Amino acid sequence: MKRKAPGFDWLKRAGTLVPDGEWFVEYFTPGEMHAHRAEQVLETSSTAFQDAALLRTRTFGKVLVLDGETQSSQYDEAFYHESLVYPALLAHPRPRKALILGGGEGATARDILNRRDVELVVMADIDYNILRFAREHLGEWHRGAFADPRLRLLAQDATRVIERGEHKFDLIYSDLPSPVEGGPAVALYTAEFYRKLKRALAPGGVFTVQAGPGTPLQFGLHPAIFNTLRRVFRHVGSYATFIPSYDMPWTFLYCTDSPRLAPERLSAAALDRAAAARLKRPLRYSDGRTITGAFVLPKYYRDRIKASRAVITAARPMFFSTSHDQHTEQI
Repeated sequence: MKRKAPGFDWLKRAGTLVPDGEWFVEYFTPGEMHAHRAEQVLETSSTAFQDAALLRTRTFGKVLVLDGETQSSQYDEAFYHESLVYPALLAHPRPRKALILGGGEGATARDILNRRDVELVVMADIDYNILRFAREHLGEWHRGAFADPRLRLLAQDATRVIERGEHKFDLIYSDLPSPVEGGPAVALYTAEFYRKLKRALAPGGVFTVQAGPGTPLQFGLHPAIFNTLRRVFRHVGSYATFIPSYDMPWTFLYCTDSPRLAPERLSAAALDRAAAARLKRPLRYSDGRTITGAFVLPKYYRDRIKASRAVITAARPMFFSTSHDQHTEQI
């Protein structure tokens, strides 16, 4: 780099990159980073499956960090959880039973339980200690959802819940961590698992999965999950929302075999009517226009999805982390 001109103090050297204090830093690529000023480490938990920390940050309030990745923040968790939950929850005419894979914070369950006519929510998270951690320390997230009598908590591998076949679910949500190599979620992103999962869906059911970053710098995971799910479901729709605490857009996939509930058939007016009639409390982030607009991806991303040939299988898994030092993609 050429020598900077006098007064260009916005060009920083490594030693002066951030002000004094403690910072939680995520390196998205070798040349890109996002830093949260950590005012206090409130709680930590290390389990056989993952490491968790709850930080108090200057900008986003409490931030939950799992295995070095920002999971969600007190300030904007509704951006993520409402985007994950409400397209399917409002589109389905009578969702009586729902299954959550992962979802340890309790916020996904909180939002599903916001619909009055939901009768049962089963939440399967392999890590009991994370469930305990969330119940004790993430009240701003779950807002009492763990005490709702309609919620059934299972501290076990989601595969066991799927294979047992005790229920047929109208809605299934995959709110799992990234498929980090050696982590507990890798097998739950494969075609083999998605075929098993589909058998647990009731006729006309909808499956929604968080599907990784929507930034051009890290857009290998989403097309691979899309291609994998297209081998399992007739209708698969990509959508995305920007999460400020992630410093990037985050993507989701909405999957169904029902032509009536296909993503291209979603109506903003119909979703708003469903929200007004069936939700116990108003939403902070989502409404019909927000939901239908989220499915309108820019041409660049549509072209990337179309060009990808990656399919995730047990024999050819994909490992992914937003942290560049763990970032490995099989394409």
